[in-house]
Amino acid sequence: MLTNLWHHISAAPHRSLFLAGALQGIFTLIWWVYDLAGRYAIFGASTAWSITPTWAHAFLMIYCFFPFFIFGFLFTTYPNWMNGKKITKHVYMTTCMLMIAGVALFYTGLFHEKWISIAGVAVILGGFINAFRSLQNILIQAKDQDRRHAAVTSIALLMGCLGIAAYLLWLLTDSLFFLDFSRQAGIWFFLMPILLAVSHRMIPFFSSRVLDNYVVFKPYWVLWIMLTCTIMHGLLQLAGMIQYLWLADLPLATCALFLSIRWGLLRSFQIGLLAVLHIAFAWLSISMLLFGLQSFIFMQNNASTWHLGMAPLHALAIGYFASMVLGMASRVTIGHSGRPLVLDHFTWQLFIGFQATAVVRILPELIPPVSQFAPILYLIAGLIWLTCFSLWAIRYIPIYWRPRIDGKPG
Repeated sequence: MLTNLWHHISAAPHRSLFLAGALQGIFTLIWWVYDLAGRYAIFGASTAWSITPTWAHAFLMIYCFFPFFIFGFLFTTYPNWMNGKKITKHVYMTTCMLMIAGVALFYTGLFHEKWISIAGVAVILGGFINAFRSLQNILIQAKDQDRRHAAVTSIALLMGCLGIAAYLLWLLTDSLFFLDFSRQAGIWFFLMPILLAVSHRMIPFFSSRVLDNYVVFKPYWVLWIMLTCTIMHGLLQLAGMIQYLWLADLPLATCALFLSIRWGLLRSFQIGLLAVLHIAFAWLSISMLLFGLQSFIFMQNNASTWHLGMAPLHALAIGYFASMVLGMASRVTIGHSGRPLVLDHFTWQLFIGFQATAVVRILPELIPPVSQFAPILYLIAGLIWLTCFSLWAIRYIPIYWRPRIDGKPG
């Protein structure tokens, strides 16, 4: 029984990594909701963690939640993009096991001793390096292939490794520079470039497969502008020049809106499995518009009492990052299990719940009169996300330890 279970879980890269990512998503949301409830005295009591909860939350989301799904996706698609050799079971299972062990140590350290969390971060870094090396080898060996998207993701993965290393150095030295670099690099040099590259490659491709008379529009000049703006945003953040972020954010928002329209956002609603990807991408233009507006407010008046707070970041992280991950993970899981590529009504409702999470989380900072209810709305947003993601996990996790329904391997 256990042998068969392990055989199915390890049969393909996405199975083990998506399974671990689903469980990690539940764990980190439970921990965060518990912390919020105690911190704001809604129920329970405030807990003393070995690491400041805000920065533990940031690390858990950036480097310990999204990467499970990113690696599961890239280990599956990279060889197809490059027409290269498949990632071996040893490589993807080693990455998965290292990251699971690292996350377990990180949580243990939060409850007990900081040095345990430090050890966990080091182990997670080992998992990242293992994944980066294997994917980089495929990129280097590829011949006569379009390697542009793969090159972007490889550079981003390297920046992810540097971001984790910086977080490790912060834990060891308490230097705020390393903490700030880890956070900014994780968002703007790691997650954003990968999701931009994947969106640019996959959304028009998937759209062309299911929409009649669809003309693929995939100009690289738009991708290069968006990536340049992303890097510029991260560098300005690191330099503390937030009043000038709009110079990068507004062009990025314009490009994202342009692509949403050209890629057929409205037409995508004909197919649920496609619509979730288009809706997730639409959040990118919304979030960058909010970032640009926030920056413009700072430029006009540094002492402004209304500056949108964390709304732009959560519109990006929940609206774009999390929704895109949910959409891509659902598609890969369905397609690689031998099932018809159709999004069931239940998963569609859960996806709508994700959108509600983003709206509820950013509402108090967008509408000043609502800010007095911010603590309870933050908790409600966390509970909505936890509920929707847990139900998604219950729906999809069993697929990872069962054979394909069409009898094919993988």
